[in-house]
Amino acid sequence: MVTSENYLSCPLTSAMEIIGGKWKIVILGHLFTGVKRFGELKQLMPGVTQKMLTQQLRELETDGLLHREIYKEIPPKVEYSLTESGKSLEPILKELCIWGMQLIEKNNDTN
Repeated sequence: MVTSENYLSCPLTSAMEIIGGKWKIVILGHLFTGVKRFGELKQLMPGVTQKMLTQQLRELETDGLLHREIYKEIPPKVEYSLTESGKSLEPILKELCIWGMQLIEKNNDTN
């Protein structure tokens, strides 16, 4: 249980500070399948605004979960990929996905 005394040292709080938010886990999920350009990610996530996607990508890069490769060409080309730290989240997020599917199935069974 997180209390005000241990809030900053709580491992769950630390993790959620990095991957929390509506779009970060979705971005990571798409990058598990390979390198993506900004436009590809935007297309895969029709509900996200360009501003929000940019913000979330920057935060994931700052936190060391993804790498942004800028190619010096016209028009500019930018690719996003996972770092080793980002890749390490794959089994955790797969388990979270399985849990989510079970919740959906359970809700469908009760309706």
